[in-house]
Amino acid sequence: MTRRARAGERGAAVVDFVLVLLVLLPLVLGILQLALVLHVRNTLASAAAEGARHAAVAGSSAPAGQAKVEDLIDGALSQDFVRSVSVRPALVGGAPGYEAVVEAEVTVLGLGGTGVRVRVEGHAVAEQSVVAP
Repeated sequence: MTRRARAGERGAAVVDFVLVLLVLLPLVLGILQLALVLHVRNTLASAAAEGARHAAVAGSSAPAGQAKVEDLIDGALSQDFVRSVSVRPALVGGAPGYEAVVEAEVTVLGLGGTGVRVRVEGHAVAEQSVVAP
């Protein structure tokens, strides 16, 4: 290769880098956003299920279940994600039980504003007191 041919390729690496970056950067940010949304959803679903189970234990109540959900979320996520938490009595497969509902919003990475709304539910059948004959 002559000096003249090499001189004509000067700066080509910078142009190639910018062109590749234009494709890869949105792809990487999209993967990170998906990972964040799935992490938040799975964490909230686990907390909702655990809160419903806590409320369904004999001698417990819906407010105790709601406190359990809030404790679990507080230990794992920022409260900025959570919009509402509720635990209430409900029928679960025709049996009395409890339903925990958590609603959250995950903002878009680096952009702020409105994001992805997440709503998860947890259900548990209430324990029945057994009276010995």
